[in-house]
Amino acid sequence: MKIYIVLPIYNEVENIGPLLDAIRAVCRENELSYTVICVDDGSTDGTSEKLKDYASAEDISIISHRRNRGLGETIRDGFEAASDLAEDEDVIIRLDADGTHEPKYIPALLEAIKGGADVAIASRFPSGGGEIGLGSDRKWISRIANHAFRICFPMGGIREFTCGYRAYRAKCVKEALNLYGNRFIQLKEFGFVCTLEKLLKLRLLGAKLIEVPFVLRYDMKRGESKLVFSVTTLGYAIMVVMYHWPWGGWKRSVSKLRSR
Repeated sequence: MKIYIVLPIYNEVENIGPLLDAIRAVCRENELSYTVICVDDGSTDGTSEKLKDYASAEDISIISHRRNRGLGETIRDGFEAASDLAEDEDVIIRLDADGTHEPKYIPALLEAIKGGADVAIASRFPSGGGEIGLGSDRKWISRIANHAFRICFPMGGIREFTCGYRAYRAKCVKEALNLYGNRFIQLKEFGFVCTLEKLLKLRLLGAKLIEVPFVLRYDMKRGESKLVFSVTTLGYAIMVVMYHWPWGGWKRSVSKLRSR
C-alpha cells in the first residue's frame, strides 16, 4: 500500500513547512510509502517560493495554479492527480494545510481503511475526538450545520460532514471519477461545499464510511480563515435541492449513470 496525501494550499507560508516536515516524520516513523501532492492555488504570500524548497524531494509533487481558482477546483486537481498515480489498493488522504489537521492521525485513518472502510473520516464527535481553539460562535455554527446535514443526508450514523481530513480507498475514488467525470465535484464555485459533495457522491456509490476520532487544532492555525459563510451557505442550500430534486436529483442521476 502507498498513500497519496493531497494538500490544497492557498497563502499558507507560515504553515506549509512545518506541516510537510510533520507528514514526513509520521510516515517515516510508521514506515509508510507516500507522496505528497501539493496543489498551490495561486498563492501570493510567498507560499510558492516556500514550496520550491521542497520541490527536489522525491516524496513531494507540486501542482501550481497561476491564479486563485478556489478550493473546489484545487481539490479536483489534487484528487485527479492522485487517482492517476495510485493503484487500486493504495489510499488517498486529504488534509488542510493550515495547521489544524495534525498528521499524527494518518496511521489511525489507514487502519480504518485496512479494516474495510472505503472512506475514513477524521471526526470530532466520537469518544476521544474534540476541538481546541474554536470560538463559541464557530463551534455552534458547525454543530448546527452537521446536525442539519444528518437530517438532509443520513449516512448511517455519520456525524462529521464538514471536516475535510479523510482517507479514501483509491479504488473507490477511481470508480467515482470514471463514473461522474467532471461532475464528481460539481459545485466548484462554492469552495468548502466540495468537502460534503465528495462524501455524498461516494456514499451514493455504496462507499462504506467510518469515523475515526481526532482533535481539531484551531489554536494552531496561522493566518486568516478562507471560509466565506455567505457563499458556503448558498452552496449547501443548492446541494440540498440538487440531491433531493425528484426529476433530476443526484440519487436518480447515479442510477442512470450506472445503467449506461
